[in-house]
Amino acid sequence: MEDIKSGERSAVSGRVRLTIDIRSFKYPDGTQALSDINMEIRKGEFIGILGSNGSGKTTLLKIMDGLAKDYEGIIHFDGADIRKLSPSDIYRKVGLIFQNPDDQLFASTVFEDVAFGPINMGFQEKEIVSRVNDALKAVEMDRHTKKSIHNLSFGQKKRVCIAGLLAMGHEILLLDEPTAGLDPMGEYKMMRLLTKLNRQNSVTIVMATHSVDLVPLFLDRLYILSKGRIVREGIPEKVFTAPDEMANVKLRLPQIAELIYKLKNEDGLSFEKIPLTIGEARREILETLRL
Repeated sequence: MEDIKSGERSAVSGRVRLTIDIRSFKYPDGTQALSDINMEIRKGEFIGILGSNGSGKTTLLKIMDGLAKDYEGIIHFDGADIRKLSPSDIYRKVGLIFQNPDDQLFASTVFEDVAFGPINMGFQEKEIVSRVNDALKAVEMDRHTKKSIHNLSFGQKKRVCIAGLLAMGHEILLLDEPTAGLDPMGEYKMMRLLTKLNRQNSVTIVMATHSVDLVPLFLDRLYILSKGRIVREGIPEKVFTAPDEMANVKLRLPQIAELIYKLKNEDGLSFEKIPLTIGEARREILETLRL
């Protein structure tokens, strides 16, 4: 796969859309789910929340979407306390896409499912058709408007879920494991789609995942979540440093980084930095061979 990260855009400097300050959140049975969560999401960013299963990723996304409110702390959305906003104020701008698209899709056809949101928002028929067509085109599903939901592939269903939120005008997408259940090429296509929406359509994306190999290729910033706490944050190059640190939170380095780390620390080869992508690794190896 190509190295698409380098040189495609400068650092994001948009205004802050979401400020998360969660001191504590417990499940109804009293289990501590989240503690001391501090995050800042700016307009136009592609943010990753990386963590193993059970780390609290899905719970955090639900809180950010306003679905869970019984937490100690505060979340500001465009400067307003999200708990004081009406559901329509939130859902017109922020949308959560579940890990399993079958939990989200319910209409008979692709067009009907994507049109459901705009219809309930009160748009006229012409505007609804325009929004649906634009959203389906954005996710490359415009040739499947009449297709039955049941005849779609798993990846196509995920794209339709995204289109449903785009048709409502959502500016921030919260995605729970968007590549789960996809084959390697399907994973890459999904990430390329999300990157296109982020960079060409200016959609802010927050993605929960445990796929460490995809992260360096696409994300601007990364938060690592372990046992309900943020243990590391920053750009991928800063977050991914050593295997033992990742193992402590039940994760690993990206495979390329793991290889170069071992060549440097176990075989004595000289590398200035630990690359995270194939393109970066190739450049580092060629530079080392020239020495």
